[in-house]
Amino acid sequence: MTTATARPVTPAISVAGLRKSYGDVDVLKGVDLDIAQGSIVALLGSNGAGKTTLVRILSTLLTADTGDARVQGLDVVTDGAAVRAAISLTGQFAAVDEVLTGRENLIMIAQLRHLDGPAQIADDVLARFSLTDAGGRRVGTYSGGMRRRLDIAMSLIGNPSVIFLDEPTTGLDPEGRLEVWETIKQVASQGATVLLTTQYLDEAEHLADRIAILHEGRIIVDGTLAELKALLPPAEVEYVEKQPSLEEVFLAVVGAKKN
Repeated sequence: MTTATARPVTPAISVAGLRKSYGDVDVLKGVDLDIAQGSIVALLGSNGAGKTTLVRILSTLLTADTGDARVQGLDVVTDGAAVRAAISLTGQFAAVDEVLTGRENLIMIAQLRHLDGPAQIADDVLARFSLTDAGGRRVGTYSGGMRRRLDIAMSLIGNPSVIFLDEPTTGLDPEGRLEVWETIKQVASQGATVLLTTQYLDEAEHLADRIAILHEGRIIVDGTLAELKALLPPAEVEYVEKQPSLEEVFLAVVGAKKN
């Protein structure tokens, strides 16, 4: 009797030995990272740590100096067109046309992607992200959170399998951040893989299946929240047990690397 052997699942994102410099400044110094299909991974790091540079390389907007980067098994350099067809990228600022209505923005993107039935696609996306009531309004009247939700919704037209969100809640108020968090969770629930860069540690703690910390050009920690918390000494027990927050883990890990 022959036992079937399960095929290994290709990571949604695979990075090995990735390096990138700008003149004399080494931004990425050998990044290694694998991201499983259908997961949300938060990439943490201080300003200038290289988070956006890594995302730009993975989305084919920038070329690494050395190393290997693949999305859905496709090389980001030699298979650039296929990679771009498989991904979406939402940058740090909402890329929406404020003169158009929300619905018109979505129709425009569907038309640019040469999809059939752009109006129906727009209506479906508006309903999916609870924007139907606002769909007929000019985007210039939207709140920051609504603009961000629309921006993410626009990036999902065409059903990309991998989604890059580069600091998606930058500049939003607490209510707007919560709106975007719900949108991200909804996107991931549909099976897409999400790589989220953020400086907000509570955002990573709330959303991510795994958390990677990029520090001084390298991934220094990669694991679940529980695994990261286990890096610190056991919590002192007095009347209650105080578990370390992700912020405490981040500062402890980064501080250790500086010493």
